[in-house]
Amino acid sequence: MENNAEISALVKLLDDPDEEVFHHVEQKLLEYGGEVVHFLENAWEQSFDGLLQERIENIVHQIQFKTVKEDLNLWYLSGAFDLLQGALIINRYQYPDLDEQKVINQIEEIKRDIWLGLQYEMSSVEKVKLINHVLYQQYGFGGNTKNHHDPQNSYLNQVLESKKGNQISLAIIYSTLAQKLDLPVYGINLPQHFILGYIDDSRQEGTEYGVLFYINAFNRGNIFGKHDVDQFLRQLNLEALPEYYRPCSNTDIIRRVIRNLISAYENAGATDKVAELNELQDIIAEK
Repeated sequence: MENNAEISALVKLLDDPDEEVFHHVEQKLLEYGGEVVHFLENAWEQSFDGLLQERIENIVHQIQFKTVKEDLNLWYLSGAFDLLQGALIINRYQYPDLDEQKVINQIEEIKRDIWLGLQYEMSSVEKVKLINHVLYQQYGFGGNTKNHHDPQNSYLNQVLESKKGNQISLAIIYSTLAQKLDLPVYGINLPQHFILGYIDDSRQEGTEYGVLFYINAFNRGNIFGKHDVDQFLRQLNLEALPEYYRPCSNTDIIRRVIRNLISAYENAGATDKVAELNELQDIIAEK
């Protein structure tokens, strides 16, 4: 209760014309962190003062951005085991009030529809074709070819609503679904593209880099082989490095999401967002 009284008093001082007073108040509110957001949002709703509203928006954003940085750092230091959690943290950068349970429920619903069609005797290719049928035909997901550089393509909540995404957001949804169904589908970090690999978990002979076949989540789950990756790299005049053929880490995937967002916001001229996303990138940069 004591904190509430002090927070309320500080919020009332936010419209002080003296810059020194304002900065002192701002620092005190930032020190409180998340517990002041509710007070600030109420003050914003009750105010008709443009300057006060702008100051409140800025403080709320600083608090929420600090939380995203802390959460991303914790995810990274904890081993980055949950790809979906990493993607949701990045999602929170743009959508801090996101109902993450809604996103998880949407993915669970798609998973359940795939699970209903799975049969034990299905081959790996048949299982992938089932995922493709449910995801692309039943639910209508697809690559956003018309507006590929839109930053919304990188935010999972938007992709799940619009059913349109870029290579990496669709691959995250696809591999998350597959792994929830105990199917070994993982991301592969190709230059200028992002694909998936179905991993040979039974260690059959005749597979290279541990991959049975590759999947293009951006192109309706198209299945292809190593020779197609070879050809793609030749077209780019790139050396066929082993990392272009085998699964990458969850951290690599989230780095790629952040790079895509940086590129999208650079195109849009949103320099503040580019600077903040560079901060996020630094948190999970290769040490």
